[in-house]
Amino acid sequence: MLGASLRLGLLRHPWVRRLGTRGGGPPQGWDAKVSEVQKKIRSVLPGAAWGSLYDTSHLPPEHSDVVVVGGGVLGLSVAYWLKRLERRQGALRVLVVDRDHTYSRSSSALSAGGIRQQFSVPENIQLSLFSASFLRNINEYLAVVDDPPVDLQFSPSGYLMLASEKGAVTMENNVRVQRQEGAKVCLMSPEQLRTKFPWINTEGVALASYGLENEGWFDPWSLLQGLRRKIRSMGVLFCQGEVMRFVSSSSCMQTAGGAEMVLRRIHEVHVKMAHSLEYQPVECALVVNAAGAWSGQVAELAGIGQGPPGTLQGTKLPVEPRKRYAYLWHCPQGPGLETPFVIDTSGAYFRPEGLGNNYLGGRSPSEEEEPDPGNLEVDQDFFQDQVWPHLAQRVPAFEALKVRRAWAGYYDYNTFDQNGVVGPHPLVVNMYFAAGFSGHGLLQAPAVGRAVAEMVLEGHFQTIDLSRFLFSRFYLGERVEEHNIV
Repeated sequence: MLGASLRLGLLRHPWVRRLGTRGGGPPQGWDAKVSEVQKKIRSVLPGAAWGSLYDTSHLPPEHSDVVVVGGGVLGLSVAYWLKRLERRQGALRVLVVDRDHTYSRSSSALSAGGIRQQFSVPENIQLSLFSASFLRNINEYLAVVDDPPVDLQFSPSGYLMLASEKGAVTMENNVRVQRQEGAKVCLMSPEQLRTKFPWINTEGVALASYGLENEGWFDPWSLLQGLRRKIRSMGVLFCQGEVMRFVSSSSCMQTAGGAEMVLRRIHEVHVKMAHSLEYQPVECALVVNAAGAWSGQVAELAGIGQGPPGTLQGTKLPVEPRKRYAYLWHCPQGPGLETPFVIDTSGAYFRPEGLGNNYLGGRSPSEEEEPDPGNLEVDQDFFQDQVWPHLAQRVPAFEALKVRRAWAGYYDYNTFDQNGVVGPHPLVVNMYFAAGFSGHGLLQAPAVGRAVAEMVLEGHFQTIDLSRFLFSRFYLGERVEEHNIV
């Protein structure tokens, strides 16, 4: 049976209201009757203990109100807020399905861990402001009784974004919007830059913006594990496996213009268990697609984008995996521990990493340079040719750096406008999205999880209006133009 909070929220979905509700759950008192029969069976069997012949603890449950596909920070955040905001504590059954509980390929765990408010779109700024508050007060949210507190190892050194003459006007406009939304950001001239950061070469820099509060970086692994520990304590279930299939039903609806639309509703998620050829069906009321770089593939499994081109039915979720490299280097004469997270005019970025003059950084490739996402091998030549020259030009001390380690991770890249997709699909009425953030999903995950939970439980966004991030914008061609994508 549906949890009370979820039932109410789902019935408020603007598409579901037109369909009516669908029955089919067990009769009232069914669970009690089954329990009584089981007790009678056990009473006639020899021995005091009687359990399952096989260990089924690794299997997903046969029923779940919500199945969250993806166990990264976004999926865990959605699960957390669903449990936190449900009206009747313990009434909502939530299952998180993820392919790899070691997180060896997880975008969350492999990221640079930055947190900033320096965006150009108000919604992105608002998401980041709440997430900064969440991280700053992390143990008010994620504390678990008798367990040690979460330590994010937050470094509040700010972001320093550099603009050329060509980008100076855009930067001024961005900072104006950021301040209007409550972010503490200042503009700096090249002279002010050289005074505050004497290690920087300001050649080609016309203006800079510097975050004064709630910006810096933290340990993504600590957030990931803190969320997992907390939601386990709240009753969320986990399953290691891959979603292979959705079972759904269809119904037709007449639009105001007289056209006929086919609405679909998912009833079962088929999960292929790790190290097994079999799958386990899970009956569910609602699915949250938080599968990161693979969220587009999960959407296709639900039939999204399978209709005629140019129609809503034929509109795909435009999210695909993009490979990004991160490099860790040592530089004895580097800028030091007070260095902010620097975004160069070239797109190259870097920040300090721990103690001992180590630095973490990289650069997103151009469309022509995009590497093959089929593996996570690192191209060392990319650093030599496309990253190091820009680093050394901006920080002369980096001429003497030495790369110590490198790895690759995935962006869940939204090819439409590089912004997140949040909320329900208009035709697959019980699939919701938390995907496509193109590199800033980690820093916005706490706020996005809350937004998705609000939409599921209440039928609308409550704290931050993310209507511009709905799936329908892909069909309508309404891009959200964000100028500060790194």
